[in-house]
Amino acid sequence: MKNIQVIVGLGSCGIAAGANKVYDKILALKTLDKLNFDLKKTSCIGMCFREPLVEIIDEDGSYLYGNIDENKAVDLIEYHVKNGEPIKELVVKSDLFETPDKNFFEGQVKIALRNCGMIDPEKVEEYEARGGYKALRMIADMKIPQTEIIQKMIDSGLRGRGGGGFSTGMKWKFANANKSNEKYIICNADEGDPGAFMDRSLLEGDPHAVIEGMIIGAYTIGATAGVIYCRAEYPLAIKRLNIALEQARKKGFLGKNILGIEGFNLDIYVKEGAGAFVCGEETALIASVEGERGMPRKRPPFPAESGLWRKPTNINNVETFANVPWIIYNGSQEYAKYGTEKSKGTKVFALTGKINNGGLVEVPMGITIKEIIYKLGGGIQGGKKFKAVQLGGPSGGCIPEYLSNTIVDYDSVNATGAIMGSGGMVVMDETTCMVDMARFFLDFTQKESCGKCTFCRIGTKRMLEILTRITEGEGRESDVATLEELAYQIKDSSLCGLGQTAPNPVLTTLKYFKDEFVAHILEKKCPAKSCKKLLTYEVHKKNCTGCTVCAKNCPVNAIEGERKQLHFIKQDICIKCGVCFTKCKFNAITLS
Repeated sequence: MKNIQVIVGLGSCGIAAGANKVYDKILALKTLDKLNFDLKKTSCIGMCFREPLVEIIDEDGSYLYGNIDENKAVDLIEYHVKNGEPIKELVVKSDLFETPDKNFFEGQVKIALRNCGMIDPEKVEEYEARGGYKALRMIADMKIPQTEIIQKMIDSGLRGRGGGGFSTGMKWKFANANKSNEKYIICNADEGDPGAFMDRSLLEGDPHAVIEGMIIGAYTIGATAGVIYCRAEYPLAIKRLNIALEQARKKGFLGKNILGIEGFNLDIYVKEGAGAFVCGEETALIASVEGERGMPRKRPPFPAESGLWRKPTNINNVETFANVPWIIYNGSQEYAKYGTEKSKGTKVFALTGKINNGGLVEVPMGITIKEIIYKLGGGIQGGKKFKAVQLGGPSGGCIPEYLSNTIVDYDSVNATGAIMGSGGMVVMDETTCMVDMARFFLDFTQKESCGKCTFCRIGTKRMLEILTRITEGEGRESDVATLEELAYQIKDSSLCGLGQTAPNPVLTTLKYFKDEFVAHILEKKCPAKSCKKLLTYEVHKKNCTGCTVCAKNCPVNAIEGERKQLHFIKQDICIKCGVCFTKCKFNAITLS
């Protein structure tokens, strides 16, 4: 039992799946049997669909085990740790042999996620052992000037990973040009779309990478204080951030004259947000940090000129900052070799929806959406047909299956009507109603509107009312034209990005799935058989055996018929709950 490490994934995804119980069971076995192996913690490994995950590293190599519960944990200790016998049928990744889930990792390039799942995020020593803070030390030791760092960032091609896609180097250049003696740097960790899962996992799994990126950014623009704006719903991320910040202070990475750089004084603190989606917009975020209601401000002036406390401020998101140390240490050209001409590097995506392999992936720009879904994501659940993907979160757009060869870069994605956003990728299959999907996302953005702009506040409400009416079978022929008119008015008249992009899900579904709107409005039918009020349940005469199961389970007694006789559904009573459809064992209930 020499040199064995047992590492348990304890990110929020793992904990939700029961990883804490697995860790406690392994710890109890280690203590009870006085076993000599290292028990460690890490965070999200990315393979969320296999949580809880346990990695065992022995003298032969590494073995990542998936779907581990307390009983399987006992087996791992008994067979692998004690007797050196790996349980191959439970291994989901190994450097010694092929595994069924190997495609999930093939094609990934880990830069932002380079340490996630590899280190204990609460131990700065493990971050440093993998090259952490070397970029900052290099800047201090070589006295690299601010202008050279800015040029490195420009040459790397790194664009803001929060959704806007603006050049990071140019953003820093604007903030650097302002000669104020009081500047601020802010990390936006408040995105509320599915991509926020990525931000949260990065903060939980590698907080020092984000902090080091912020320190480098602060030195480059001349910032005197930093803020990490993180929603309070991410308690584990906040806990690990505060641990990492305290460790950085003790190591001299924060404080006065950092690493001997005369006059470079910086501290960073965490500001907990209340979870308002609009605070992902930088001026609303600034207002929230200042203690005001999170509402956007008119630009110009831009934050680089007048931001936090009306002082020059630079804001980047979590993934952007996590890339910075790697670029500085490895070089701009090394980063720029990935991606396309206008979209360099890698992008992290949070895969969710009707996909087999949900989780976090980091891929080079230029890969196609289809490759991500079918190779890394393992295809569609239940072998169903891929229908569309929502890219860019609630304010993103729906890209249909026939455009799935679209490459992942800012310009190509924007051309479809979607946006890159912060990396949310929601996959839909043939059972998804696109009208209802547009209603679902608009419901979110309408509720999250701060209300400052009339078109956003009232326009999204009117659009939501129309979409709701359509899904309930009360649509009018004029509704499509009205939705389009309202959508463009909201886009053109809203002050911030939330209002300007809120209509995207509606516009893209109208563009690519107008036939579904027509079916709902004119035929009063939902092609995906998803909208409850448009469904009709009937008894199939040839298949009905008269078993009475459907009648017994109907909550409103809408089904009549004697035992062993043909049953029928009273449509004027039926509430379309679908219980009869799910309970029937003879396929005697049809749905139309």
